[in-house]
Amino acid sequence: MTKTIAVIAGQGDLPILIAHEAKKMGYRVVFVALKPLQDRSPEGVEHVEYVGVGKFGKLLKVLRSNSVEEIVMAGKVPKTLMYKTKVVPDRRALKLLMSLKDRKDDTIMTVVTEELQSEGFTVRNTTDFAGELLVKKGIYTKRKPTKDELKDIAFGFRIAKEIGRLDIGQTVVVKSLAVMAVEAIEGTDEAILRGGRLAGDGAVVVKVSKPQQDMRFDVPTVGMKTLQSMLQSKARVLALEAGNTIV
Repeated sequence: MTKTIAVIAGQGDLPILIAHEAKKMGYRVVFVALKPLQDRSPEGVEHVEYVGVGKFGKLLKVLRSNSVEEIVMAGKVPKTLMYKTKVVPDRRALKLLMSLKDRKDDTIMTVVTEELQSEGFTVRNTTDFAGELLVKKGIYTKRKPTKDELKDIAFGFRIAKEIGRLDIGQTVVVKSLAVMAVEAIEGTDEAILRGGRLAGDGAVVVKVSKPQQDMRFDVPTVGMKTLQSMLQSKARVLALEAGNTIV
């Protein structure tokens, strides 16, 4: 019997790609686009629903009405929505917010994931549907990193892992063995631009998974917007953790 999976879709192209991959794997796909973050609908999926960010009660109704068994989450949901916009959580979402010990990314997403699982849904790893999108070990450009850039990569990797352990972010911008910027709530692209303003030409950007990374959510992802931010900031190297980063 064909299983039904819901793709809960935040910003970007990744949810579309994940939906297509799930379809190829034989799933009946329900695409749940989070408003106002996602307004696209992938071709070929069985059903598309739109649910506002913070409307957890409605989300559960949509999942049940479509006989969803499994869930995969993909796409960015900026935490700044909690502070800069008028997102009004419903009663179920408000109850979850009130239960949080803090508002770190992992804390929020772990509570959401556990709540979904307590309702009988299986939340799958995003990487289960990433396929060829996962970065493999190697150099993807004609130019190899210089010795100094390799030193910056190793230095940045250690720093990025540490800020990941603290659940602050996943990306650092470094130059000449000094930290130019650390990603926080603003996200990778803004951190790159900020680091570039401070570093000038030639910064190195390092993005990693957290040591405690839960592959069901917040998997490190790089898209065209990140590359555009690097070009704008005149950064020279982007180093990603192989096997744990989606591009």
